[in-house]
Amino acid sequence: MRKVLIVSNTSWNLFNFRRALMKRMANKGYEVVAVAPGDEYSERLIAEGFRYIELPMNNKGTNPVEDIGLAMRFYKLFKSEQPDVVLTYTPKPNIYASIAGRFSGTPVIPNISGLGATFIRENLVTRIIRLLYRLALSFPKRIFFQNNDDLKLFVDSGLVKEGRAERIPGSGIDTACFCPLDTPPRDSGGVTFLLVARLLWDKGVGEYVDAARSLKREYPDAQFQLLGFLDVENPQAVARSDVDQWQREGVVEYLGVTDRVIDVMRKADCVVLPSYREGLPRTLIEAASLAKPIVSTDVPGCRDVVDDGETGRLCAVRNSEDLAEKMEQMIKMGPEARIEMGRRGREKAIREFDESLVIEAYMNAISEVEIEKG
Repeated sequence: MRKVLIVSNTSWNLFNFRRALMKRMANKGYEVVAVAPGDEYSERLIAEGFRYIELPMNNKGTNPVEDIGLAMRFYKLFKSEQPDVVLTYTPKPNIYASIAGRFSGTPVIPNISGLGATFIRENLVTRIIRLLYRLALSFPKRIFFQNNDDLKLFVDSGLVKEGRAERIPGSGIDTACFCPLDTPPRDSGGVTFLLVARLLWDKGVGEYVDAARSLKREYPDAQFQLLGFLDVENPQAVARSDVDQWQREGVVEYLGVTDRVIDVMRKADCVVLPSYREGLPRTLIEAASLAKPIVSTDVPGCRDVVDDGETGRLCAVRNSEDLAEKMEQMIKMGPEARIEMGRRGREKAIREFDESLVIEAYMNAISEVEIEKG
């Protein structure tokens, strides 16, 4: 039986974003093995019928000795498992599994799902990371990117050869599952805005709160909600004390965390993500598939999902005043116009972001690898 290893920096990522691909490959006769650090979703992967291998990694660490150890663990894993192909997601697996794949003779297909702080800021650490990308991505024959800006940046910077790079529509979305419900439109005054993300400053949380504070003065019935992980291990993490203060102030409502994002998103009138940079934000694809109009920033990843003026509005990055202006336009346009904007967004989601497109791209790439191996 042909074997595929699917590697990420969390089991949560594999369960929530890669499960459809894993099931499709299993149905095609592959032995699918999930590889990630252990977390509460590891058992869920096993319950879905996948073999799971725990592989510890420090996702935020920059210790070179530690990272060399990670590359060695990947090498030993590939030699012992002898997979036909390895699919990797998130930075450390993309880099160190690709290097291990070169020395173990294992085909690896990395997925550059977003560059985050690596390309937002410029310092010694980010320069080293770029050098590691240049080394690691010289080995795989096929590298997937989730937006055209990142693909072009890597090619123009000499980090990857153009012929090996291909853009796919993120992790894809089950548009049949993420479908809108027929609900009566609400009046313009009580519009509910929703930001779904890990609560990091890089996601534009501060700008969202500032915009909400400004709009609350004129539209007291408008609601501004936050949904996502708090207390994450990240230097850009928003402190719980900040969120508590915003709630006491009456500016935003923090909804916590849920596995049923779809239920919360369906109740919103508009989904907002003022991020500084993205790969291809799944929350926006989900919002579009649910026929929700979107307000987001004109940055890589976000602008791939939003057609400005058609399916949502794009605002300037790190600019709470422009964000507030675009959100106010959503309030003023009225419910019927928002519904029409959401309808066009769903059409775009079905056309460009359905998970079948992602699965097809992977199956084609895996077939190419198998042909090359003879």
